[in-house]
Amino acid sequence: MTHASASTPRLSTPLLPDRANPGESAAGSGSGSKRKSLFSSVLGNVLEWYEWSAYAVFAPFIAAAMFNSDDPVSALLATLAVFAVGFLMRPLGGVVFGHMADRHGRKIVLVTTMLMMAGGSLAIAIMPTYGAIGAWASVILVLVRMLQGFAHGGESATVYTYVAEIAPKSRRGLWGSVVFVAIFGGSVLAYAVAGGVTTVLSTSSVAEWGWRIPFVLGALLALAALYMRRNMEESEVFHAHKSAAQPAPAVRAKRSGSQVTRAILLMIAMTSGITAAHYTWTSYASTYAITEKGMNPDTAFWVTMVAQMIALVSLPLWGMLSDRVGRRPMMISFSILMIVVSIPLNAMITSAGWTLLIASAAALVIVAIPGALLAAVLAENFPTRVRTKAIGFAYSISVAVFGGTAPYLNALFNSLDVGWLSGAYVMTLCVCTAVACVMMKETKGIDLKDA
Repeated sequence: MTHASASTPRLSTPLLPDRANPGESAAGSGSGSKRKSLFSSVLGNVLEWYEWSAYAVFAPFIAAAMFNSDDPVSALLATLAVFAVGFLMRPLGGVVFGHMADRHGRKIVLVTTMLMMAGGSLAIAIMPTYGAIGAWASVILVLVRMLQGFAHGGESATVYTYVAEIAPKSRRGLWGSVVFVAIFGGSVLAYAVAGGVTTVLSTSSVAEWGWRIPFVLGALLALAALYMRRNMEESEVFHAHKSAAQPAPAVRAKRSGSQVTRAILLMIAMTSGITAAHYTWTSYASTYAITEKGMNPDTAFWVTMVAQMIALVSLPLWGMLSDRVGRRPMMISFSILMIVVSIPLNAMITSAGWTLLIASAAALVIVAIPGALLAAVLAENFPTRVRTKAIGFAYSISVAVFGGTAPYLNALFNSLDVGWLSGAYVMTLCVCTAVACVMMKETKGIDLKDA
């Protein structure tokens, strides 16, 4: 607690105007309106990630409600497969909404995706169960998750772009870390609600109707965030790009097409290890402790929430450090650390809550290193004219293929008594992350208006 409180003043100061560099302050404005825009965009992102995480947290209960419960393992795998299906829609959403953001602005996409996620959350909250309408319950759930995945792909890409573009270039790592604060914050909120629901209600009540509570809350809170997003300012980098004279399409394609393609491939590889580690420890670790190790659900939820709060506190510190030492050294450090600790941390989890706390906290603080840098790194590697679309495709592909499938693969490996493959899977992808980072150029401090 002392560490967190000591960090609080330092989190607010960098979000003020950068007085030492007036030109930069104009470009990455630290005015009150920009701070409000930052807050509105990140708050909406918190709520989107809350709903997204709530599905994973309540996966065992949703499995019993929406699928044939005669085979609990099969039902759980089916639920996690639906989780993965939502991720598979994200690349399409990233490209479609990314194209919209690059042509018409970032704000319109952030409002639209917020509305879609709110509707999806409400649909899950009120939909009938397998016992009421049979397999149609499973079909509806799949369709809703596909819609949410489509919206989430556009949301993630646009938020990364928007926050990086409004940030002072010398503090882009710090400002960008706020996006992952939102990701962890949404997950923490989901686990807090889950802990409250499972503590107050009996297991039978949670299984019967209590699992719907977080989705009702998600829909209501998302509408509040939608109202706030209406008053966001458009990115000045986007305005500058649209008002500047543009070269002919053929010249533009020849000049930057191959560079964009190379950057997309590097970003997919770079993100693979990050997203696999992130979803393993935020979305599956508690499910693993409950279903495989016999941990009480409320214990697992509260412990995971605390671990994520510890990681959340570290994010701005990693962001500030990247503004000093650069992006590449920190990304490579993450890869090495995760390769070393993946299997030992998996192995230490038992039915005792403290084992999950230590393992999850250690893993998530390491995951926070690249998480804090993602907004800056992704934005700095693409030109303004295709930035959101390229981020939407590269990031969503990597998250869909390597992150969204991680909970399913982990559950599958454990059901086949080869749980060690979970750690090996993350380790292999972290090698890909390290190789991509070695091949990347250092981008700390570049001017996004010139990109």
